[in-house]
Amino acid sequence: MSNSDQAQGTTKRGGSDSAGGVQSVDRAITVLEILAREGSAGVSEVAAEVGVHKSTAFRLLAALEERDLVEQNHERGKYQLGFGVLRLAGAIPTRLDVVRQAQSVVDELAARLDETINVAVVRKHYAVHVQQALGSAAVASQNWVGQLTPLHATSSGKVLLAFMSEQQCHDVLDEAGLEAFTEHTITSRAALLEQLRQVREDGYATTFEEYETGLNAAAVPIRDHTGAVVAALSAAGPAYRMDQESIAAQIKDLEAAGAQISRRMGYFDRDPAPDQS
Repeated sequence: MSNSDQAQGTTKRGGSDSAGGVQSVDRAITVLEILAREGSAGVSEVAAEVGVHKSTAFRLLAALEERDLVEQNHERGKYQLGFGVLRLAGAIPTRLDVVRQAQSVVDELAARLDETINVAVVRKHYAVHVQQALGSAAVASQNWVGQLTPLHATSSGKVLLAFMSEQQCHDVLDEAGLEAFTEHTITSRAALLEQLRQVREDGYATTFEEYETGLNAAAVPIRDHTGAVVAALSAAGPAYRMDQESIAAQIKDLEAAGAQISRRMGYFDRDPAPDQS
């Protein structure tokens, strides 16, 4: 074999090894994502979802187990994430800043919906807006960043209230009260609690001129790596443009953006909603 033939053969083998290595890494990452989403899975389940033979899935799991990235749980044949994942996560800055994680998603959503998009968190018994992006149709909208708004009269506030513990929710309402800001503000605790139950069931909240006359909004939760709701993502606009019909059409985009930010915060939805397409 000539030197050129040998060089060519080496290049081909190197390219193949490289491609195979990338594929293995991709499969290993997919395995970790499956276990993060499902909590635990067996070899057959992993093989089926990754699209490989059971022997390949077993080798992937064994390699990850050797690095403490996965471990077998007490249910025979099932694997779950191992403590090695925590070591890797510990190399990330300890505070995953929701503002930093949400920035590009908020900007994209504002452009898509052409409305004002906000991220809000709880501060004492208020919702405080920490981020905002404007669509072209919302150039004259108020700057909400830094503003404290009532939890019971805003869509973001309702989301934040809905996912508190029952005791925390009552404590916050005891301190805040239920001030009427417009004729549409909910001032009955029983009515508000029923609406919060509906928010948990639906996965989103709406307000129709409850805080400001002429202003409607919808909001969805943002979760952290533990699944706790740490913020709310909202879209707001004038009532003549954001009526019930237009909000209903925007909810899927809002939910998708909230889920994207949540994933950036480390959250894996282990019980995703069925595909409606």
